[in-house]
Amino acid sequence: MQKKRIAIFGSTGSIGTQALDVIRANPSLFEVEILTAQTSDELLVKQAMEFKPNAVVIGDEAKYQKVKEALANTDTKVFAGEAALEEVADFDSYDFMLAGIVGFAGLKPTFKAVEKGKTVGLANKETLVVAGDLVMQKAIEKRTPIIPVDSEHSAIFQCLVGEGRNKIEKIILTASGGPFLGKKPNFLVNVKRDHALQHPNWAMGAKITIDSATLMNKGLEMIEAKWLFNLQPEQIQVVVHPQSIIHSMVQFEDGSIKAQMGLPDMKLPIQYAMAFPGRLKNDFPRMDFRKFATLNFDEPDVKTFRNLALATEALFKGGNVPCVLNAANEIAVWAFLRNRTGFLDMTTMVEKTMQHVPFIEKPTLQEYFDSDGEARNFAASLINL
Repeated sequence: MQKKRIAIFGSTGSIGTQALDVIRANPSLFEVEILTAQTSDELLVKQAMEFKPNAVVIGDEAKYQKVKEALANTDTKVFAGEAALEEVADFDSYDFMLAGIVGFAGLKPTFKAVEKGKTVGLANKETLVVAGDLVMQKAIEKRTPIIPVDSEHSAIFQCLVGEGRNKIEKIILTASGGPFLGKKPNFLVNVKRDHALQHPNWAMGAKITIDSATLMNKGLEMIEAKWLFNLQPEQIQVVVHPQSIIHSMVQFEDGSIKAQMGLPDMKLPIQYAMAFPGRLKNDFPRMDFRKFATLNFDEPDVKTFRNLALATEALFKGGNVPCVLNAANEIAVWAFLRNRTGFLDMTTMVEKTMQHVPFIEKPTLQEYFDSDGEARNFAASLINL
């Protein structure tokens, strides 16, 4: 395998730090070309000192000078601000972008990498939730490979390798159910951030952990899957699987089902995307079936966890509705993490915003940005931000 030059967008987050672990373990196969962070300047500097990238970007412009001074005696170029993310995504000097920036902020640099024809390891599901039609259209036009990094979409991708000519009947996305599986609204009304951040199976960033607790994460994954695998909404099913051993399944038109299984560890789909089409030997913990006597599957409770119902509605409506859903949810989660709104109130904020923002059937990229801004402003107004 030829050595790959890796650009990690969101290098200080959960996905980015685990990707660097994979690179650290395989220095003959990967080298770091670009690292970016929004606010974690000290960790970004530490990463740059170790991996010696060509360039780093600190999103928070107030921290630019500090990062520049810390890296003054190195060959690493330092950039700052939102526009710089697009600027370095436009570089020719990398082979593979790991799109790990959380939320809507990841769309512009990821779109730029797709335009450049760079292979993208997509961990930022919001890019396809917000503008999946435009991103995938551009990927086809530029012949840009997009390899999913989400464990569920990586599972489906792995199940489809070698199945190019065989039609999918449906895909089955598995959901752990999060920390509040089986709970009812009278319990959830009192839930606070620290409780919601305790996921039973996965170690993830705060935003995605809250999304998992509300089942919004699974809703966003349904929308992402539609675009990644060119599916109709009715071909996408969600089942609750508390053990998180089966990461997702594909059912083909002959009724046969393929599942990808393993212990819940994000390093595996990260490594798979970076090394694709090969598989790399590693020392990750192995699955032992003798320790899992049963694997359970159940219908999600969409009456209690209404975010999944709202996301399903957005999936079927299409247009700018998924973009609005995502924007309102980002504001709602931001507010919940700062104790500014309640656990169940997040769903109410999303629902009211979806009802407020006008529907656009086939938005342009600018209209997606406008819908995102309008949705954020309206959602913020609901909690007097």
